[in-house]
Amino acid sequence: MSTSIPHATEQSGLKFIFRALRHRNYRLFFSGQGISLIGTWLTRVATGWLVYRLTDSAFLLGVVGFAGQIPTFLLSPFAGLLADRWNRRRLLVLTQILSMLQSFVLAGLALTHTITVWHIIILSLLQGIVNAVDTPARQAFVVELVERREDLPNAIALNSSMFNGARLIGPSLAGVLIAFASEGWCFLVDGFSYLAVIASLLAMSIAAKPGKPSKVQVWQELREGFVTAFGFLPIRSILILIAVAGFMGMPYIVLMPVFARDVLHGGPHTLGFLMGAAGLGALVGALFLASRRDVRGLGRIIAVTSSLFGLGIMAFALSHTTWLSVALMLVTGFAMMVQTASCNTILQTIVQEDMRGRVMSLFAVAMVGMAPFGSLFAGFLSSRIGPPHTLVISGCICILGALAFARQFLRMRGSQYGVSSL
Repeated sequence: MSTSIPHATEQSGLKFIFRALRHRNYRLFFSGQGISLIGTWLTRVATGWLVYRLTDSAFLLGVVGFAGQIPTFLLSPFAGLLADRWNRRRLLVLTQILSMLQSFVLAGLALTHTITVWHIIILSLLQGIVNAVDTPARQAFVVELVERREDLPNAIALNSSMFNGARLIGPSLAGVLIAFASEGWCFLVDGFSYLAVIASLLAMSIAAKPGKPSKVQVWQELREGFVTAFGFLPIRSILILIAVAGFMGMPYIVLMPVFARDVLHGGPHTLGFLMGAAGLGALVGALFLASRRDVRGLGRIIAVTSSLFGLGIMAFALSHTTWLSVALMLVTGFAMMVQTASCNTILQTIVQEDMRGRVMSLFAVAMVGMAPFGSLFAGFLSSRIGPPHTLVISGCICILGALAFARQFLRMRGSQYGVSSL
């Protein structure tokens, strides 16, 4: 198990914060993915608003969230094995093409006013299958884009800033498009946005890395991935913490249309402000991580921001004022991003290359794969006790998870785990 800690070269200012962009392949990935992610957030916000407009059901919001995320839980371990065996760039080009087609179908149904909630559920399920393959492949692919290993933590942090920069722009743009046109236009723009990332992937110059077919049986390789992940305390502790956040914390996004319309008495623009504020907070968090020189101290940061994430969700649940809710989304977005990106950075730092796809697939299961169960749970519970009480409970459990991680963190600092500087 490799546990070396990379050190950044001495630089200052913006060049230091964006140092991973000096690698051409990473610049292409950053620009193409950044455009595509704006479209992804357009679709995410528009889907939630459309479902709630058609059904007035918080439970069906949870069902749609479940359909879009359950494939990650079921398929990501196999997808991680593919990412370790196959050419990751080709795999990503395929997933982007399939995602583009899915968005165009969604746009066609919405713009012709023939769409139903069952169409949305089925298409969300299909997109979830694609995402289950795409996520671990994309996470593992980043390592191939930076020639200097010490720039890897910065590349991961910039990935987070890219995701949340799009999260800042996308929901705000979605609110405007929904208010003045319709949800279908959001889906259509998303479909065209995939062309950017496909073009960037094809333009990269990467040394041929053919797939790595193995004579070892699939189940044995999967078992090796699980043993590697859950047999090593630092990896196991991080995966459990992210699973708790994915199950209890992340579904707050599913309930956002309910808070925007029924709690804060707003419209699609209110939803856009809330989602945009969370994106802005997360962007600040990602830039904060990008400004750090190495991974030292990330263990403490994870423990603190995990607690802050739970507190932010609880406070948001109790707010009935739009400006306060927006401010709390800033805090929640910041904490969520620093927590997940720090966990990602530590995993990418300590895991061996031949296990990277499999371990990162388990990270995807914990972060995204647990969310469908959380979405169903949140949708069901909110239909019984209301969205505010649901998020109060979610926040409490996230805080308990943070306290459990903090306790494990004290053990992880022991020299026998080789990560005492975390």
